[in-house]
Order: sequence, then C-alpha cells, then structure tokens
Amino acid sequence: MKWAQNPGLFTENRQPKSDFILLPRHSSENRSYIPFGFFTPNSIVADSCNSIPNATLFHFGIISSLMHVIWIKTVCGRIKSDFRYSNDIVYNNFPWPENPSGKQKETIEKAAQKVLDVRAEFPNSSLADLYDPLTMPPALVKAHNELDKAVDLAYRPQPFINETKRIEFLFELYDKYTAGLFAKEKKNKKK
Repeated sequence: MKWAQNPGLFTENRQPKSDFILLPRHSSENRSYIPFGFFTPNSIVADSCNSIPNATLFHFGIISSLMHVIWIKTVCGRIKSDFRYSNDIVYNNFPWPENPSGKQKETIEKAAQKVLDVRAEFPNSSLADLYDPLTMPPALVKAHNELDKAVDLAYRPQPFINETKRIEFLFELYDKYTAGLFAKEKKNKKK
C-alpha cells in the first residue's frame, strides 16, 4: 500500500548505475544483426529489455558481432519464429574469446564505436529501421563487417568460412570452458 502513495516511483529499481548494453528480449529472425543498444545510466531500461551493467565498448562489440548472432540463432528460445533473448540461456552460456590481447580488445572497441557512430548519422531512424534487412544503410553494414573481422580475430587467426564452422567452434570452446562442471554422479553400489 505504501507504493500506491508514490505512483511516480519505481517499486523495483533495476536501473544500472553505469554504462550498459541494452538487450531486447525479442528480435526479428530476419535481421542479420540484433540491434543492441549502448547507453549511459540516464536512459531507462524498459521491461521489454534486459541490460548488462558495467559494460564497455569491448563487451558491446562482442555482443553486436556475427559470432554472438550465430550463438543466438542456435541456442535462444523463440516466440513465433523470432528470437527470444535470455540472459540465462543465451548470455550466461556464450563463450567469449579465450585470451584476447590488448590490441585485439582495442580494435574491437574502435570497430564497436564505429557502429555507434554510423547509427548516429541517422538521427531520425529507429534501431528497427536501421536494422531492417531490406533497408539497412550500407555504411552500417560495412561497420558491422569490420566489427565481425575484429571479433573473429579475437577468437582465432583463421577466418570462418560459414555459420556451421562458427557454431562448431563456439560449442568446442563452450565444452572447453565447462569441462568438469557437469560431473557425473557416482552410483552407490549395493553390497
């Protein structure tokens, strides 16, 4: 009842106090890239989204890359046929690059900033407009391609020839990261 006396206040404050990545819970399966956002604490996270607090351009770059999109396509839930992003299934299980060098991180950060800069060149377009597969601006496509190259190099020096090779690589890395976490229970032998 006490919250009813202050209807303009949030009853649950989950607002990040730092820069954050905004993750839409649902996104069209037709997009080549999911339009994640990168915001300051001055923007409010709606209930249709999740957020990653304390985010950097490096994190935004990895999340905005084709590597992450391939992971999403493979492991996420669906609503109709569209992606349903979940921090439990998708984000928490995503295999990040194992040991990216400082130079690789810097290259990813610069490429991620380029994606944000190109978006800013279209102030009258929503992210839905910018990421429409039929009308995505060529400059934004180019910025994402550059980001993909930078992210790929943080994973391995050889290029990935198709989506299948990407997801195989990601699951191998996932297996490596989770080795030993799912130990089999020993059955007690009856005497």
